[in-house]
Amino acid sequence: MDNFYLQELINQTYSRGGGLLLNYEDKPAVVVLTVERYNEIINGQTFVRPQTDNLKIPMPQKNRKKFLVTGGAGYIGSHLVFELIKAGHEVTILDNLSTGRRENIQPQAVFVEGDLADENLLRDLFASNRFEAVFHMAASLEVGESVKEPQKYFENNVVNTIKLLKAMTEAGCKKLVFSSSAAVYGEPEVTPVTENSHLRPGNPYGSTKLLGERAIKYFCEYLGLQAVAFRYFNACGFNPAAKIIPTHQSHLIYNVMQVALGKQQCLEVLGNDYPTFDGTGVRDYVHVSDIVLPHILAVESMARDNSDSGNLNGSFEVINIGTGKGHSVLEVANSASEVLGKIIPMEVVPRRAGDPAILIADNQKLKAKLGYTLQFSDLENMVKTSWEGIKKH
Repeated sequence: MDNFYLQELINQTYSRGGGLLLNYEDKPAVVVLTVERYNEIINGQTFVRPQTDNLKIPMPQKNRKKFLVTGGAGYIGSHLVFELIKAGHEVTILDNLSTGRRENIQPQAVFVEGDLADENLLRDLFASNRFEAVFHMAASLEVGESVKEPQKYFENNVVNTIKLLKAMTEAGCKKLVFSSSAAVYGEPEVTPVTENSHLRPGNPYGSTKLLGERAIKYFCEYLGLQAVAFRYFNACGFNPAAKIIPTHQSHLIYNVMQVALGKQQCLEVLGNDYPTFDGTGVRDYVHVSDIVLPHILAVESMARDNSDSGNLNGSFEVINIGTGKGHSVLEVANSASEVLGKIIPMEVVPRRAGDPAILIADNQKLKAKLGYTLQFSDLENMVKTSWEGIKKH
């Protein structure tokens, strides 16, 4: 049995009091018991249900690893933590909860409330843990806010990233996966954009993500770090099993859902005079699960690299995560209207400064380097899971 499904079966068995009944054609077929429950039945003892909030299922030592996730209470970070725990790993979350939500902290994870600006906290954290790798997801990420408050973005996205890199280097932690952004491309000359396309960010957010990448690259070249920077395109959707509350509330699909729920009167369309087929901006939308699963593959590939058999050649790699397809604002709104059976009123407002007309990923490197094929990112599924995730909260 695949380790992924086996681990999920084990988790379910523990969470249901030590036993799980499997039905086939609506009839009981198999009973799965934990070792503890089986021994207690054999010995005639009383079973005590384990405390699942802090339950850590024993895994073979060679497969189970300890990871640090910065920003692990945010939208993408909490989805990543969910997948890491489901795969049987130990996870420590570092988050200052400025945008993350305490409700998104997975109960099996260790949570440290703190800020990357606190160098003493970082030193203590690395001194008391031997992390296999760090997933650096913490960032300020609102384009509009970055134009109004560029200092905040340079401090958090650049200075604090360097502080993390310094703490990692001092502690001998050598593997990093970085949450970058398609905003580093700015207005592309050609689409889809490849990882080698010109980098011309059009706002402080994109600029600080690019500077973060460059800092990481230099730490790789001169101080022995091994890193992958994933350039995300437009993240959306939810994993219903993860029970995560939305935190990033400025993206298109979130706002479409707010209109569908009656919490906004209409959807503001930021310009309808772009050189696109319907005049509205075209973006590459990718399901959050298709974003986080490659992160785990990246760490596994870096581990294989250490034995000269991995797919990530060199110490620093940049990889796009997108679908290679684009959808306009009107297409997304119309799809939501069809899927949800609700009218989405729209109002055209002026363009937002720095927004390109079209931004679509070339994702061939994702397939070639990590062997990952997108599984969840068709538009209908992204709309449905967004609706399910946002409607609950």
